[in-house]
Amino acid sequence: MQPKTTAELNEILKNTKPSQVRSYLKKNRPYMADEQKAFYYYMKEVLTDKNIRLKDVYLLANVSESYGSKILTMEKHTTDRDLILRFCFAGHLSLPETNRALKLYGMNELYAKDSRDACLIVALHNRIYDMDRVDELLAENGLKKLTAEAEK
Repeated sequence: MQPKTTAELNEILKNTKPSQVRSYLKKNRPYMADEQKAFYYYMKEVLTDKNIRLKDVYLLANVSESYGSKILTMEKHTTDRDLILRFCFAGHLSLPETNRALKLYGMNELYAKDSRDACLIVALHNRIYDMDRVDELLAENGLKKLTAEAEK
């Protein structure tokens, strides 16, 4: 079974009537994201493509493996956007990958009109993934560090 792209699914939906939604969902469920696990699967896929181990992401994000695993699998949910951002930096995600990860986790994407987010965007564009360097850039601009409240 060849996976359908989002564009293909969007095309199908253009011609789908309300009475056909149930049929559409039944037929296309294998191509749709499991909303509870979408973030985990996305992160795992991106990290695998970059040849980065989850163990290393937890270490670089400054969280314990057990806690980090619970957050990534969404066994536990966090409202700490900085924690998700630390995972993204530790995993060497690009800006589009980071924004997708944030969105999948249910958080706001990085926003260029927010000073702190703008600083993080610059770091991502310049491939600054080292937490100390990211924190230094934030501090130099009078902004709260990313690792200020890091979980152990």
